[in-house]
Amino acid sequence: MITRLVMIFSVLLLLSGCAQTPFKGKIEKVGMLFPDTISDLVWGTKGYKGLLAIQSEFNVDVYYKENIRSDEDILKAIDDLHKKGVNLLYGHGNEYEEIFNMISKDYPDMEFVVANGTAKNDNVTSVHLMGEAMGFFGGMTAAHMSKTNEVGVIASFLWQPEVDGFIKGAKYENPDITVNTEFTDHWDNGNEALHLYEKLKAEGTDVVYPAGDGYNVPVIQQIKKDGLYAIGYVAEQSYLGKNTVLTSTVQNVDKAYTLIAEQYNKGTLKSGDHNFDFREGVVEMGTFSPLVDKAFQDKISDLVKTYNQTNELPSNE
Repeated sequence: MITRLVMIFSVLLLLSGCAQTPFKGKIEKVGMLFPDTISDLVWGTKGYKGLLAIQSEFNVDVYYKENIRSDEDILKAIDDLHKKGVNLLYGHGNEYEEIFNMISKDYPDMEFVVANGTAKNDNVTSVHLMGEAMGFFGGMTAAHMSKTNEVGVIASFLWQPEVDGFIKGAKYENPDITVNTEFTDHWDNGNEALHLYEKLKAEGTDVVYPAGDGYNVPVIQQIKKDGLYAIGYVAEQSYLGKNTVLTSTVQNVDKAYTLIAEQYNKGTLKSGDHNFDFREGVVEMGTFSPLVDKAFQDKISDLVKTYNQTNELPSNE
């Protein structure tokens, strides 16, 4: 940790021109940092769509940098974009949380926005995409369509709220359902995810929720080959097979980014943590497969409306 801090401050000393007069309430230029690529068709692509939407709505120049992961690369990217005149900078992942909070005071004329992190300074904002409810409705769908009474989740980490939501939703729809859970301990470990899928399949699981944007596409492609069912994750994934993907749990981070930009441009953005869910239209259920009966689709629609009104998910208790 000490070595890392020394490196960070050493880089900061090499960077110049960090302090300018703050300009609040109007977007000048917008930047976005990606830990991976914009062409993954899931998380990265969603972020890039948000950047393009901001460009279109506010008629401003936008910049992006891919594969920005190390502390040194993050710091250099921030300084480069600052020199280009960027005053609204998005870090598309919680990888940027620590650095943004650490150096934001050195760039008082910039607003830093991080996805799924924690905001600790006056010019840092965090975007949180709520996952429990979408997981709940995805779990309901999985349990409703399972023929073996065995459904499964392949998630990256135990703390993901959509995992707990999926389990609760499956149990709400069918108290006798068995929910098998496996974890890759990484967002991008496709080989491990496929290995865990084979394990679930051998256990009799016939509906799988691959809750990791770095591996859900190849897992769903294998599910399709095996003639089983999937619940899509983060993006609308019905394009992978309308008779395979029963529905998708969609997080429109692009819309959340645009809402943040609108507030910033009006001068009404409050720094800190901002939560987005179904009510804001940022989280939603995707297209249902024609295999899912209309009565059940209507049931989900009604439950989503109730959730928006009460902020409470249904329970068997």
